[in-house]
Amino acid sequence: MAVQDGLIKVRASVRLLSKEEGGRTDPIKGGYRPNHNFFGPDSREMTVGLIDLPDGVELRPGETMDLTIAFWAWPGLVGQIHPGRRWSIQEGARLVGVGTVKDVLE
Repeated sequence: MAVQDGLIKVRASVRLLSKEEGGRTDPIKGGYRPNHNFFGPDSREMTVGLIDLPDGVELRPGETMDLTIAFWAWPGLVGQIHPGRRWSIQEGARLVGVGTVKDVLE
């Protein structure tokens, strides 16, 4: 796994939960930096990841999109990220989305 400038970059499929599922009410756009939880619902060990959407592109609640994410690397996270790995996307303790790693980028 390549860690460059303290970041692990991946191509991933991200699905935002709908409002009815308890997710966000508004779409995300631009630079969105939620918490990413790779260790289960009871874990407080999370990393921040930048989801940077191009200008004019939005990901709405209930939708899925393939995109690039840059995670802040830390020792407990290295080795946890690989193709097929699923994780939770959270705003604080609230689950707002789920992701699946498709590729780890160099």
